[in-house]
Amino acid sequence: MRDEEDMYVRYAYAVTSALLLGGSAVVLATGQPLGAQVAQNDQSAMMAAAPRPGAPMSFADLTEQLQPAVVNISTRQRVRVPNNPFAGTPFGGLFGAPEGGGGGTREAQSLGSGFIISADGYVVTNNHVIAAEGNASVESITVTMPDGTEYPARLIGRDPQSDLAVLKISGTKPFPFVRFGDSTKARVGDWILAIGNPFGLGGTVTSGIISAVYRNTGQGGAYDRYLQTDAAINRGNSGGPMFDLNGNVIGINNAIISPTGGSVGIGFAIPAEVAAPIVEKLRSGAAIERGYLGIGINPLTDDLAASLGLPKKRGEFVQRVEPGEAAEKAGIKAGDVVVSVDGKDVTPEQTLSFIVANTAPGKRIPIVLVRNGERVTVTATVGKRPSEEELNAQAFNPEAAEDFSDQDEQDSEQATRQALGMAVTELTPQIARQIGVPADLKGVVVAAVDPSGDSATKGIRRGDVILSINNRPVVTPADVDRVIAEARAANREAVLLRVQRRAGQPQFLPVRLRTK
Repeated sequence: MRDEEDMYVRYAYAVTSALLLGGSAVVLATGQPLGAQVAQNDQSAMMAAAPRPGAPMSFADLTEQLQPAVVNISTRQRVRVPNNPFAGTPFGGLFGAPEGGGGGTREAQSLGSGFIISADGYVVTNNHVIAAEGNASVESITVTMPDGTEYPARLIGRDPQSDLAVLKISGTKPFPFVRFGDSTKARVGDWILAIGNPFGLGGTVTSGIISAVYRNTGQGGAYDRYLQTDAAINRGNSGGPMFDLNGNVIGINNAIISPTGGSVGIGFAIPAEVAAPIVEKLRSGAAIERGYLGIGINPLTDDLAASLGLPKKRGEFVQRVEPGEAAEKAGIKAGDVVVSVDGKDVTPEQTLSFIVANTAPGKRIPIVLVRNGERVTVTATVGKRPSEEELNAQAFNPEAAEDFSDQDEQDSEQATRQALGMAVTELTPQIARQIGVPADLKGVVVAAVDPSGDSATKGIRRGDVILSINNRPVVTPADVDRVIAEARAANREAVLLRVQRRAGQPQFLPVRLRTK
């Protein structure tokens, strides 16, 4: 989402949603002589083609009321660039200036959309519309009204985690404004209207319907929960409002799925129920605090569910537990499956991250787990969520281990090769030093991986250390074979490996068993 070529494209421009609306009256031209029967048939046909209640003949009146409060947002940025055109390449040191040293600056701009929420000039947009990336710094933000009047904007507050920002403009008379509506009442099939600044064209009005509510895009995070629309969202649309037919803002257009970078009718908006409380806190200067348990999680995929013998897509899998955080204090362990938090079921539409992030720090909540096939309930005192930078530092390190010297792979049991598509051998102190893991680590080391097998697909490679399979410690290839035999006897289609790579934290990976 940070790159224009990514499938999920977030644009630092304005937001609009669009869909061709149907329901216009149809006039039939039969070419037959005029007569009573023809007139009666024509009248019946016209009545059949008339739109049902709720499908407007035109959005013109609503647009006329709303458009004055929707604005274009532009930033002027200063980007630092090196003098050396070969900086960052193997030839950087051949042209005098050291890499990254010296250099000048150039100007850059970004375009987006926003909307005014008060007569005194508070403006809502996406954080990425007004944020600088890389070596850039924002020098000014300008808000342009539909009539072309420009106002310098002051940044009041921003929240990168929810991708929201609030600006302030000042004028000699009250500004037109719109209000947030109730997105919890939105239903699939409801009409929506959007006004924004696609491709810098200025005020552009489009329409569509709500395609899905509470859509999880699979990108993870506390706010991966959107209203989906088939309305066109393109570059320059970010930050613009999604209106219901009562003229209330029920969403803030934010992202699209696209193989080309242009709209293909799959767009996403931050629901008003999520945005409105955050916007109010940013506007008032209040601190935004989110709940935090201190665990690394994965969705319960088909393979994970198969390896654990659990129903699909119900709950989330605990990959790791951060020392000293709320989850560890509550007794949650790596390998647990969280199925309910504070009475709310964990599902793809209502993720664990979303539930916890929207729980006040300090609150005591019950958490229902599945551990080794049994349901366990613990009570946790919710902590305060760290910054995104701190969270990124806790992530699993996926970097490849260095190859170790050739080992005799004859000790690797044949069953392991056939079942998992890889060869394993005992982890000796010598191998441990070569692959960069502690000498006292217990497990088996992967000596070879079949590139056509599921192990390779899941990212397992030579030099990884398997600590356990199905929560059973393994220290020899024979241990691995015994656990695999038990899984087959239990009709399991997959097994759950706990894998250690270099200095990274252990990670659980489900691997499907090959058929005999």
